[in-house]
Order: sequence, then C-alpha cells, then structure tokens
Amino acid sequence: MANAQLMANAIRALAMDAVQLANSGHPGAPMGMADMAVALWGRHLRHNPADPHWANRDRFVLSNGHGSMLLYALLHLTGYELPIEELKNFRQLHSKTAGHPEVGVTPGVETTTGPLGQGLANAVGMALAEKLLAAEFNREGHAVVDHHTYVFLGDGCLMEGISHEACALAGAWKLNKLIALYDDNGISIDGQVSPWYVDDVAQRFNAYQWNVIGPVDGHNPEVVSAAIAQAREETDRPTLVICKTHIGKGSPNRANTAKAHGEPLGSDEIALTRAALGWKYAPFEIPRRVYADWDARRAGARAQAAWNKRFAAYVRAWPELAAEFTRRMAGELPKSFAQTAVDAVVEAHAKAETVASRKASQITLEAFTAKIPELLGGSADLTGSNLTHTASTPQLRFDKAGAVVRDAEGRGGRHINYGVREFGMAAIMNGIALHGGFIPYGGTFLTFSDYSRNALRMAALMRQRVVHVFTHDSIGLGEDGPTHQAVEHAASLRLIPGLDVWRPADTAETAVAWSVALTNAGRPTALLLSRQNLPYLPKKAVGDISRGAYVLAEPQDLGLKKPAQAVIIATGSEVSLALAAQKLLAEKKIAVRVVSMPSTTTFDRESLKYKKLVLPEGLPRIAVEMGVSEGWWKYGCAAVVGIDRFGESAPAKVLLPHFGFTAENVAATVQAALRRK
Repeated sequence: MANAQLMANAIRALAMDAVQLANSGHPGAPMGMADMAVALWGRHLRHNPADPHWANRDRFVLSNGHGSMLLYALLHLTGYELPIEELKNFRQLHSKTAGHPEVGVTPGVETTTGPLGQGLANAVGMALAEKLLAAEFNREGHAVVDHHTYVFLGDGCLMEGISHEACALAGAWKLNKLIALYDDNGISIDGQVSPWYVDDVAQRFNAYQWNVIGPVDGHNPEVVSAAIAQAREETDRPTLVICKTHIGKGSPNRANTAKAHGEPLGSDEIALTRAALGWKYAPFEIPRRVYADWDARRAGARAQAAWNKRFAAYVRAWPELAAEFTRRMAGELPKSFAQTAVDAVVEAHAKAETVASRKASQITLEAFTAKIPELLGGSADLTGSNLTHTASTPQLRFDKAGAVVRDAEGRGGRHINYGVREFGMAAIMNGIALHGGFIPYGGTFLTFSDYSRNALRMAALMRQRVVHVFTHDSIGLGEDGPTHQAVEHAASLRLIPGLDVWRPADTAETAVAWSVALTNAGRPTALLLSRQNLPYLPKKAVGDISRGAYVLAEPQDLGLKKPAQAVIIATGSEVSLALAAQKLLAEKKIAVRVVSMPSTTTFDRESLKYKKLVLPEGLPRIAVEMGVSEGWWKYGCAAVVGIDRFGESAPAKVLLPHFGFTAENVAATVQAALRRK
C-alpha cells in the first residue's frame, strides 16, 4: 500500500486542524483510527464518490460518531462533493460537516451517528437488508445484490447496552457480510476505561457466534487489511476485528490520554505533532500525491460500471424482478398502493367491526402486506399481543449455513422475532430503512417505547420511513398495572419533532393511519393501539381522517337544532366515550360537537383555515384522553379529562370509572366549562 503513512497522516492533520479552527470537537479518535481507515478505504471499500446512492455500494458506518472528522476527511480525500472549505467550516452553522455525521446533509454519510452504539445497530440492520434482498432478488449467475457493511466502533459503543441487543441478533442471523472494526484504545472521556470496563470483548463476541480476529496492530494498515480480507472470506458469521490503537496517535503529549478525546490539541501541541509525524504542510494543505493516492473516483466509476453491466444482463434475464428491485431501492410504493389503501379504508368503514385497534391494525396489515412486498415486520417478543404477523409474512429463519429458510410456497421470512430487545429493534429498523429496499415495522407495548426512545428520535432526525406498532396503549390494559399501563407516553412521543403519532379510534381510522404512515416517505410513525375492543364509530365520510382530526358528530345528529355550544376532542378508545357524553348532554338540550383527533402531530400541520373549521373559535374545548393532560392545553382547552398520575392494577372496567373515564364525568366536565364561560 503505497504511501500508507502519508495517507494516514493526512487524516490526522485534517482532524486536528479542523477541530482547532472550530475550537470544538474530538481529534483523538480520528488520529487513532487513521491507519484502520487507510486499510479499509484504501484497499477494500467499494464505493463511488460520484454516486453516493449507488445501490450496490458497500456501506460504511462510523458508530463512534464523535470522531466525525475521520469520515469527513475520508469523504474529502476520496473525491466526494465535500470541498476543503467545508472541512474548514467544521461544526459551523449550515456547513456539511456537523459535529456528528448526519445522513442527508453530507454526501457519503450513510447514517446519523453520535448516540453511541446506535450506528453499530444501524449497521446490523443494513447487513440484514442486504442479505434479505440478495435472497429475494439474486438469481444464478446474477448477483445484483452483493456488498458488505463495515462499521468502526469504540469502547463507548460496546458499553452501551444496545450493542448487546444488536450484536446478539447479528450472530443469530449469521450476517457474514457485516464486518466491524473495534478501535480498542482503552480511553474514554473519564480517562482509562480499565477501572470500569473489564469485558473480555473477544469472548463476548465469540458467545454471540461472531468470527473474532485479533487483537491486531491497528496502526499497521497491512495487518488490518489482511484481517479485513480474512473477514470477507467468512461464510456464516459476522466478524469483529479488534484493533489495538493509541488515541491521538502522533501527539507527543496528548496521545493515550483523555485530553485527546474531546478537546482541541492546541496550537503548540499541533506544531509538536506535525514535527513528530514529519508532516511539513500548512493547516488544511494536502500534497497532490496524497490526494492521488486517496482518489477513489476512477475505481468507483469502474466498479459501478461493472455492476451496471451485470444489472443490464439481469434486466434482460429477469425484467420483472429488475423493475421491482429498482422501484424498491428508489423507495417508491407500488402503483397499486393508492387503490389498496382506499379499499382497506372503505372495507373497514363498510364492515363497521368492533375490535381492538391492535386487531384493526392486523386487519389492515393483512391487506397491505399482501400487496406491498417491501413491508418487513417484527415484534420484540410480543407477536401474539402486537398482532404484527400476517398470512403474507412468514417468520424469518436461517438455516445452519446462514441461508434464508423458505416456506412451502417458496417465500422467505418477512416477520422478525427480535426477542426482548426494544432498543435494538428500533435502531436495526432504522438501519433497514437507511439501506433501502424495505419498509420496516415492529411492535412492542407502548410503555416500552421508553426503551426505544432514542432510536425513535434518530429515525425522526434522519427522516426515515419506519413504523412502530405500540399496543396496550393506556390504563385500559388493566390488571398488569402501572408498570405496563402507558400514561405519559403518548404526550412524550408527540414531543419528538418529525415523528407522526396516531391513536386511532376504530378500524377506519386505523386503516387511514397505516396508509398515511406508508405514504410519508420522510417521516417515522408511531401507532398507539388498544388492547380492549373499540366500537366502530358511525361517520358520514372518511376523507378527513388523514388530516389528523375531523368532525365526527354534530349536535344535529342527535336531533338538536341549535349550533354547538362546546367541543369535545378525543382520541382512540375515548372517542366512543365522548359520543356517549354528547348523547347525555343532548338529553339536557346542551349541543356539543365531537372531534376525533387520531393524530395531533398531523393536525398541527394543517392550515389555520381547516383548524378553525374543526375547532371553531369561541367554543369551550374539552379534551378526553387516558393519558397526562400536558399537551392538550395548546388547543385552548377549558378542561382536560386525563390522568396525571400512574395507574392501578385492576380490571379495566373497574379502572375507567375509578379514574373518571365515564360519560357522566365527561358530560359534567363540559357543563362546568360552560358555566365558567
């Protein structure tokens, strides 16, 4: 590998210069991982800087995202559209070099990393997507899906519990094209990790059924390259390459210390480091020969051209499969989707079934999974409760050789048993979505969304189409008690920017919620679904459900000939309660409008005109939801019938009146609001 030392030192120089100029950042990790990067990016990584979205590129994930200057330096040096001016703008407003890598902002960045361990879990999802797509689309002599997923990670990634969840699954799934390189430098923010991190990492990953290589000298590119080559030969296990490194490599006084981790080296130390490395160039100056050694544009163009030729042959041999692969990698829904969605809503409206909304979700999924092959489901060990399994989604299984097991009809699995791993499931689904070719959905109880939360946040930040099926959505769960009864979770999820939250009240609303979730390519969705049966709500039309809130019932529907005096807003299981209260009030000649608001997040994006149409000004508004009242006051509510405490363990029919969720109490709350007006 010609000029390997110069290539690595270019990364070190750019990292320390950018961090120094920004007076903020983490120079130590890029300086320590520079030789590992030379081995991978200089010899093995198959990518094309001219086309960062080439379908068959290798994926690279920097899980220890605080070392972002490593990735920015690599993208700049290898020829991506990331000029040196962007490196000089490191961590500045509107630059393409944010403090941590962000997908969609910087060309060549595959996922947003920073929260440690999630990048590793994303990589597991990407590798799974590659394996499943290969099993589905490749044919003899036509391997159009054939690439690796590489991930760099550090001590912090392995300390985070999500690494256990995701890596255990990677071993179970035999993801042999997943290759992880562990930057084993023994340093974190608090210093030497040895007092609090004593894991035998090799034995840990052996137990996960991984192939473990090393420890190897992470500063010897030839040795690291040989380890990667060995890993690429593995046929039925993911590989961990343990690379022993020195954080801040090259810095005379900061190497192997916590000070190299998260602060600039300082001008004096940078001068000493330049001298120690023999780097004679000014800040941000890279010699032409180093650029030439790093330049991946020609090799990338050749690799993609060769694949294009193979894909053209695939198109001739398997035209329908090729068209389907192209559609799915573009993230486009089937042309039949619009009609499928309409049919699902119309059928739900016509049948008017009384079922739990979790069952309504499964009914909708039966229709959608039959027509949308990219839907890839799963559950965190609650399949029978979340009802995420359908007739079109066999359980995902692998044989001893690592091949996808097919059912009697020749279908590969499309429903994943994630085990009790909510956080891992959520982050893996993000990786699946980022890879392309699938729309992932996964289920657990709503109260366990707390376990998933940071991955939910990352999905919203990355604008990925991921669907979370959260069932058992309230105190209506009953006897399992407050540990399992969601109270604050709906309000909490609604606070995440970019996450759509739906709490449907019946089968039609559930079908619409699913339809909107799949249509919104740039948003994740959380569906909050009931365990208990919910009556179908009579409605004149279903067209406005997709707007997040709509007028469900007017006082005229009950024979009153005067305009509404108040508005009851309700979600989910409480909408039928609102209708019952409306009826009680009508008997007292009190006219009330009932608004069903299955998605506050969707309604909030509506025009002011539509909002005023649904919630007229001047009328008292009373919200009803079996959750905390926080969040409802923004709608100008005069009162909220909610629950601002944890629940109790008792049958639901006992809990609801105990906490005031009765038609009588809702009616009384409306009357009290009218008296105060």
